[in-house]
Amino acid sequence: MRDVAENQALKVDPLLEEIADYVVDMENFSDEAMETARYVVADSLGCGFLAMRYPACTKHLGPIVPGTSVPNGSRVPGTSFELDPVQAAFNIGTVNRWLDYNDTWLAAEWGHPSDNLGGILAVADYISRKNLVLGNAPLTMEKVLIASIKAHEIQGILALTNSLNRQGLDHVLYVKVATAAVVTGMLGGTKEEIISAVSNAWIDNSSLRTYRHFPNAGSRKSWAAGDATSRGVRLAMMAVNGEMGYKTALSAPKWGFQDVLFNGKELTLARPFGSYVMENILFKISYPAEFHAQTAAECAVELHPFVADRLDEIAKITITTHESAIRIIDKTGPLHNPADRDHCIQYITAIGLLFGTVTADHYEDEAASDPRIDVLRSKMEVVENKQYSTDYLDPDKRSIANAVQVHFNDGTATEKVVQEYPLGHRFRRDEGIPKLLKKFSSNLQTRFPSKQAAAIYASLEDLQQLRKMPVHEFIGRMVN
Repeated sequence: MRDVAENQALKVDPLLEEIADYVVDMENFSDEAMETARYVVADSLGCGFLAMRYPACTKHLGPIVPGTSVPNGSRVPGTSFELDPVQAAFNIGTVNRWLDYNDTWLAAEWGHPSDNLGGILAVADYISRKNLVLGNAPLTMEKVLIASIKAHEIQGILALTNSLNRQGLDHVLYVKVATAAVVTGMLGGTKEEIISAVSNAWIDNSSLRTYRHFPNAGSRKSWAAGDATSRGVRLAMMAVNGEMGYKTALSAPKWGFQDVLFNGKELTLARPFGSYVMENILFKISYPAEFHAQTAAECAVELHPFVADRLDEIAKITITTHESAIRIIDKTGPLHNPADRDHCIQYITAIGLLFGTVTADHYEDEAASDPRIDVLRSKMEVVENKQYSTDYLDPDKRSIANAVQVHFNDGTATEKVVQEYPLGHRFRRDEGIPKLLKKFSSNLQTRFPSKQAAAIYASLEDLQQLRKMPVHEFIGRMVN
């Protein structure tokens, strides 16, 4: 009887409570957060449409059983698929993430909070269409924007101080947790049901980071987030159907997440939940490359005119960077596939120097067969600037600094080109947003006829109009 009494007296882990309270209680966000969420939705969908050009991506799309369809289910933008919400979340999350081109959050842990849109959009379309069938009001896109802000915040605040990568775990665990939380709320879940879903997400744990690093870097990194957000949807749907949760999923001695997988350390929140992450999110505007190399790509492109005609004269290329970049994307030796290449700072820098731009096609086998790339890589040295590493973690700066300098055989050198903040940084919003919208427009053109592309663009052009738009109508504009 003593064990039963003790079990009944358990208090819920405070972190589970804080996540659930935030999802249930927080509904009003800053104009900046709502406007940025609009850009996040547009950019994420555009990245997905661009990814649909690649068979390696599209082979993952559709129902698990070919040919099946779910009436009044969730539709996958850019396709004709109509699926259950779990599989639709996998589809949407996979295409949005495939090219490593959607938004990014850098801290003690890294990640891409817009990965959660896979689950959010799939469930929102399902709810909206279900409401129509029942004679109720459809869900509006305002709810999608609010859910996106919350998912960004949960994933991003967890990432500020809790490093999964140092335990060998992948950041997509935070996607699973965030999606489970906000989707349970979207489905009308109570605080207790949100705790149930989130506790099960933590107990699920995360995949290893094996597929992101040498010698095993591979395409799983492009569908891992789709897998995580779809699992979050599954756990949310189970929770609102009455599945139990686990009060001390994090803190239970010996068997909880913290003891088993976090070296006994307590998971902490560096700041209260609000809209900090959405307001400070990083957009990948110029180049589809791992974000720690974005400014290196900008520096390399700037140097392109000064080195393009002198490639045979190059003696050394110095890349000055921060500790996280060295830990994740500093690679020598053979690169075996696109996933390997877009996570190599030397490869990305070489492409920028050679071509004056970096595109998704530059990671494909045909482009990678250019022998000049490996010649340049062999001449590169990567060094850490301690100040860059400090500023990377400074909450008031959140810089992602890189510098590139090319040295020639005759003893001369280019200037050392330094870029502290990438184009997608909050400090460069005025410069970046027009280019982000141009990126979205261009990505639409890769998937839709001009008239349909224009209609989709128009639906995202004005925040107030978007907030009122029924979700099923919004998704309907993107069906092929």
